[in-house]
This record gives sequence, C-alpha cells and structure tokens, in this order.
Amino acid sequence: MTTTDTPAAASRAAEDLNPLHIGRQQLDRAMKHVPSLKQGLVEFLKCPLRTITLCFPVEMDDGSVRTFTGYRVLHSRVRGPGKGGIRYHPDVTADEVRALAGWMTWKCALADIPFGGSKGGVVCNPKELSQAELRRITRRYIADLGDNIGPHTDIPAPDLYTNEQTMAWIYDTYDAMHPGENNRPVVTGKPVDLGGSLGRSEATGRGCLEATRHALARGAVKGLASLTGARVAVQGFGNAGSVAARLFREAGAVIVAVSDSQGGVFSERGLDVKAALEFKARHDTVVGLPGTKTVTNAELLSVSCDVLIPAAMENQIRGDNAGQVKARLVCEAANGPTTPAADDVLRRNGVTVIPDILANSGGVTVSYFEWVQNIENEQWTLEEVNDKLRVKMQRAVDAVLDKWVELNGLVGGGPAATGQLAENRHKVAVDLRTAALAVAVGRVAHVALERGIWP
Repeated sequence: MTTTDTPAAASRAAEDLNPLHIGRQQLDRAMKHVPSLKQGLVEFLKCPLRTITLCFPVEMDDGSVRTFTGYRVLHSRVRGPGKGGIRYHPDVTADEVRALAGWMTWKCALADIPFGGSKGGVVCNPKELSQAELRRITRRYIADLGDNIGPHTDIPAPDLYTNEQTMAWIYDTYDAMHPGENNRPVVTGKPVDLGGSLGRSEATGRGCLEATRHALARGAVKGLASLTGARVAVQGFGNAGSVAARLFREAGAVIVAVSDSQGGVFSERGLDVKAALEFKARHDTVVGLPGTKTVTNAELLSVSCDVLIPAAMENQIRGDNAGQVKARLVCEAANGPTTPAADDVLRRNGVTVIPDILANSGGVTVSYFEWVQNIENEQWTLEEVNDKLRVKMQRAVDAVLDKWVELNGLVGGGPAATGQLAENRHKVAVDLRTAALAVAVGRVAHVALERGIWP
C-alpha cells in the first residue's frame, strides 16, 4: 500500500481543505444562529469588497530578475478601515488570503475594535531570500499597492514570515510616497522607535494566555480550573508559539512538547522553554534539544496533554486525525488550524476549542492600540498595554461563553452556567467557534444595518 493509498490519506484527500471554503462553511453554521439576518446581507458579509492581484519584477542579488505575485484582500469596512497582516510564503494563494481577510473581520468584531478585515501575501520563500531581496520585494509590493493601503483605509501588520523589520520597510516606503503627513498609523507591528507599541511582539501569545486563563476560570473545561500544573503542547515555535510557551510556563503550566517546521521535541517531565529558544536560535530548529524525544508535527498533536496550542499553519487538525487529540482544551494561536470535520469530532469527544478568532485576537488588539497611539502621537507603558489587552480578552471570552451557553439551551449566564455545560458535554450541540462567529456576525450585521445600504 503506498502512502497515498492509506485510509488517513484518503480521508484527508476527501476533505475540502480550501481555506476559503472552510471559512464559508464555518460562517454558514454560525448564521443559523443569527436569525435577524436578511438573505442579501448574508451574501454581502460572505464576499470580500475587493481582491487585488499584483505581478511585479524584482532584481535579485545576482543581477537576475524574478517576477513575484502578491495579493491584498479587503473583506469589510463596515466597522472601520481594513486591518490584517502580510505573509510571505511559497504556498500563498488568493483563496487563502480571502479566507484570512474574512476571519480578520470576525476577529476584529469579536474583540470589539473599530476595524474590518483584510489580509495580504506574497508568493515567495523567505528562507531562500537575502535581507536585501526581501527589502526590494516589500518596497515594490507596497509601492504597487499605492493608495489601496492607508491609515484610514487598510492597515497592514506582520504575519507568517514577516516581522517588525518588514513593517519598517512598509512604513518607510509609504512615507516616501506621502511626504508631510503623519504616516505612522499606516502599518502596525513596527519597531518601537518607529512608533511601534510596547507589548506588540508578544501580543498574540499573551492573548492566548489571557483567553485560556479566563475560559478556565469560568469553568469551560471540566476538571481544569487553572493553568497551574497543566500539561501544554505547542505546535509551531515561531513568534506566537514561542511566546505562548514562555508565558504559559510562567503561569505555572508544564510545557511537554514544542515543534517547528522541521519537527518537534517531547519531554514527559517538561521542557526548559528558555533552553529550547536558545537551542533553536543556534540550530534553526528545536529538533535535537538535549534530554528530549524527537516527534513529528503530526505526532505532537496526539501527545497526552491538557492544553494543545496549534500555532503553525492552517488545516493541521482535520477529520482524519482529530480523533487522536488527547488534550482537553485546544487554543488556536494559528489561523484556521482546525477544519469543520475536525470540529465535529472534537465536540463529540468532549474537547473544548477556543477558536482562532478569539484565541489569537491579542495581536490585532494591540495593533489597534498601536494605531491609536500613532494617531495621538503618544506611547503607552507596557503595563497599560497589557492591562488593556487583558480587559479586551476577558470581555471577548465572556461574550463567547455567554453565547455558547445560550445556544446550547441553558438558562442564565456566568461561570455557573458555563461550568454546568462543561459538566454535561454530551448536551453540547453548538461549539465555541460557532458561538464566537454568531457574536461577531451579529455585531457586523448590526452596524451594517445602522449605517444603511447606500445609496
């Protein structure tokens, strides 16, 4: 039997893994629980406002010229300007960027910040490009986007394989094109001395921590009231995953496994996160960390733990492997790591999933804080940023858990009702993802109707 003939491979091939289709399937599930929606408004909320495809030449270090393809999708401006990261990856597609832009709309609505969703991407492999080549790609991409981005229209941020240096190039390019204006709010995730916010680099991981702690405190997971002693596995040891691992460890959790694109490591007694970070900095991977057992990324998903944090790519937990997840709680630091088929399996198995649009919304929340600081020409302290983030995350978690209780037919809200639902998992018909989307869609639809359909 060949690899592609295995039952697991056949199951994966049968499941539709197109992120745009997955996003719309998730949306269809949620819209059943927003009864006031008009049919025409439903279609409007599903479709992006615009999709821009760019093809541009860049001179490489060796003097040759390569043509790159870039995308920028603006999904919604109902609640404010578009907001969304830019990713550099060889597998970027238009449908992926459209899906991510849609998820950003719901994420911003759930966090209750005045943005709509957008996303961008360039098809390239940053690991094979020099800093100078990445700089030229970034500048040409932003120059060709022109006024399709702006502080009050569409505001980029870091994403997969982009960072604060990339954002500095974006700011400088846009600033050169718009002299004499306050252009700092055009992009977030910048270096602090260029107007970046303190706390932004760890905001996604910290948001995951705050969402998890508050959900546990409200009784969302039976028998797990806090992170003290909780066993945690992290798939993806990039910015979000490594920060989450460090912060969860500081909160009292035991990190039993982490992984990167080359594989992962496992330790029954728990990993030294600082040592793992230092080892990865030297070797560009965590594989081989002394005192650990090597595991694959797929195997990491099935390790025995209390909390699983998928912080890598989309479609990691699917219908063919969701049954192997042993965690009691999945906290999605990545965008789109769990498919609808997997959601069904996890719900039936009693696994609670804090969905991406809630769990990783800390990044866009602190991006919003950065945007506000830039407009006001201020800089908040790290304590102010983290305190404001904590409040935002807790309010979002409360809104989702209250909706979860409501949609599953329990009377009343608060920790008692949440705990009652967690105690009776066999009664759960609606998962947290659907509840979160129902809250977000309701908020966007409400504002759309308040504004009115123009003309």
